Parts: sequence; C-alpha cells; structure tokens
Amino acid sequence: MTILDHIVTDKRKEVELRKSIIPISQLEGSVLFEKETISLVDNLKNSTTGIIAEHKRRSPSKAIINQNLNVFDVAKGYQDAGVCGMSVLTDGKYFGGSMDDLILARASCQLPLLRKEFIIDPYQIIEAKAHGADVILLIAAILSKEEIKEFSELAKSLNLEVLLEIHNEEELNKSIMPSLDMIGVNNRNLKTFEVSLETSKQLSTLIPNDFIKISESGISTIEAIKELQPYGYQGFLIGENFMKTDNAGESATAFIKGLQ
Repeated sequence: MTILDHIVTDKRKEVELRKSIIPISQLEGSVLFEKETISLVDNLKNSTTGIIAEHKRRSPSKAIINQNLNVFDVAKGYQDAGVCGMSVLTDGKYFGGSMDDLILARASCQLPLLRKEFIIDPYQIIEAKAHGADVILLIAAILSKEEIKEFSELAKSLNLEVLLEIHNEEELNKSIMPSLDMIGVNNRNLKTFEVSLETSKQLSTLIPNDFIKISESGISTIEAIKELQPYGYQGFLIGENFMKTDNAGESATAFIKGLQ
C-alpha cells in the first residue's frame, strides 16, 4: 500500500465517524453556510504572480514543517502579502490540520480559502462550505470519473469552486468536465515522493485552456515560477517554503516582491 492508500483508508473511517456525530442538517445550519463565496479563479486571472499560499504544519514526506505558527496570524500575513488565495490543510492524522484551522483562517482574512483535503465523500464538501471554504480540492488519483462528476457538481451547486489535482495524463483524461474550474498538476510523485517541475511542463499542453492551470509541489524559488509561466500556469501553490520560516506572511511578502 502507498501512503495515499493508507490516508484514504483512514479518511473513510474518519468521515464515517464525523457523519455520525454532526448530521448534514447541522452543517447546513451553520452561519458560514450562507456566506457568499470569494472567487479564487477571478483573483488568479487578475494577478501577475498567482501565488496560493498554504498553511501546513507537517506532511508525510517532510514530517514536521512548523508547529508554532498561529493560523490567524498566517492568514492575516498572507493577505497582507497580496497572495491570491490560501490553502488550508484540514487533515489531522497526516498533516496536523483541522476544521478549526479553516474557521480561524476565515475569521482573519478575506482571501479565497481552499480546503486542502482528501475528499472521498459528499459530506466533506458540505462540511467545507459550512466551515468557510470557497474552493475544494478533488484528487483524481483517489476518485473515479463518476465521483469527480458527482462531487464537482455538488460543489458548484453550493457556489464552491473546484480545483482538480492530477499527476499524469491518464488522470487528466478521465477528469476533464465542465464542472471543474481549475486543474492543478502535482509535481510530486505520490509513490516515491520525488518532485519534478517537468511534470507540470509535460502536462501543460494537454490541459484545455478553459481551465486555470495551477502547478503544485516543489515550487520554492522565483526562478521555478518564471520557468513555468510560459507553459500557461496562472497559479502556484506554495506551502512549505513560507511555513518553514518564523513568519510565513513576511516570507510570502518578500517572495511576491521578488516576482514583480
């Protein structure tokens, strides 16, 4: 079993438990459920830098990145830095995140928020909306074409934008559909955890221009972004690079200034 298989197995158990504790009707009654969503797509289209900054405490590949940064301060710092959106890891077991992180981020900034999660059940999409998310992540590697269609259409009905993550051409081919807004290429091989920007370059020409193209993982330098921009990428997801510093917001500010 790969690490992704382990994560999905644990996620199924976790979601069943959450469903038994908090019914959908309670989620739909949340104050944030009625909140108007903020568009990440619009921000990316109108940006010259396209930075989506992430809050991530740890990961299976890097263990602890930073346990000390306060979500509230990170979100405010990212907004002050001028990022296009913020990605919030909500997985607890493998990434040290929680739904509370999403709520805290929502309370401290007006950025579009992406719930970064291993979504395997419609419940998690309703949960995302109820906790202040504007965008959800769907990972093609763990979903069937039918699930991608069902989940993305549910998200759109809730006015959530959809970022679909792919790792190869096969995943892209099964996933292209009108209910997606953005297609993200993960440069990290989920089996070996090796990272290569060549993945984004190779897949760029295969992604229809109807979708915003986002490159994810392994982007730690301004040079990497300048290398990828000619391939049509408008969004760049950066987490570890900012989170490993003492002040993620200041780190993002300096990075964006260097890009402009």
